[in-house]
Amino acid sequence: MLKSLSYSFRDRKDRKGDFRQLWIVRINAACRANGLSYSSFIAGLKKAGVEVNRKMLAELALHDVSVFARLVEMAKGSQVTTLA
Repeated sequence: MLKSLSYSFRDRKDRKGDFRQLWIVRINAACRANGLSYSSFIAGLKKAGVEVNRKMLAELALHDVSVFARLVEMAKGSQVTTLA
């Protein structure tokens, strides 16, 4: 009984990480389809001041592709290219 309680506590914590990993995979796949990497997308959104969490980004990537494409364009527009 005690072992099952400790496992259930641990697995409730692990589930949150599992969902975050799933959201990141979904966002990455949608970003790649729009010609951008996940890290560049997230960095571009931060520079553009867009505050949307990963759960909502994953939902947009699945269910509302046109809105997600506009977010990708915003992220691309806010990137600054520097030449060394």
